[in-house]
Amino acid sequence: MTVISSNPDRESLTMTIVCEFDAGIDRIWQLWEDPRQLEQWWGPPTWPATFEQHDFEVGGESKYYMTGPEGERAGGWWRMTAIDGPSRLEFEDGFSDEEGRPSEEMPTMKMTVTLAEDGGKTRMTVLTRFAALDQLEQVLEMGMEEGMKQALSQIDALL
Repeated sequence: MTVISSNPDRESLTMTIVCEFDAGIDRIWQLWEDPRQLEQWWGPPTWPATFEQHDFEVGGESKYYMTGPEGERAGGWWRMTAIDGPSRLEFEDGFSDEEGRPSEEMPTMKMTVTLAEDGGKTRMTVLTRFAALDQLEQVLEMGMEEGMKQALSQIDALL
């Protein structure tokens, strides 16, 4: 199975998901840098993503929406803060309104993705940091942990 562990930590205001893939680090890195590949796994199976913008460079922004089973849309955005390919990516992650503007009602999270290759396999750790406990609780209540695990579990089919 792709996802090895998932740990929301209320004390440190983080959620960490660790995955392992039967592929080299460069192949896994492509899944982050190519928006067409991102669309195949970002978001749970019933909420696939469509990336309208994906500027994969420091300072670059991504804009996307996920489409639910009834046609409803949930928008999101990323702002790239650090890229050290193929081993590390950092970005701010947030929700957006119907016009694609960052939502003021929802938290902005800081995500750090690290990749490490060992014997032809790649371990990916996705660390999400929150500014406050109520923000972590809010996204956990929305199902973010389970949604992320489902999304990441789709990667094996792409490899």
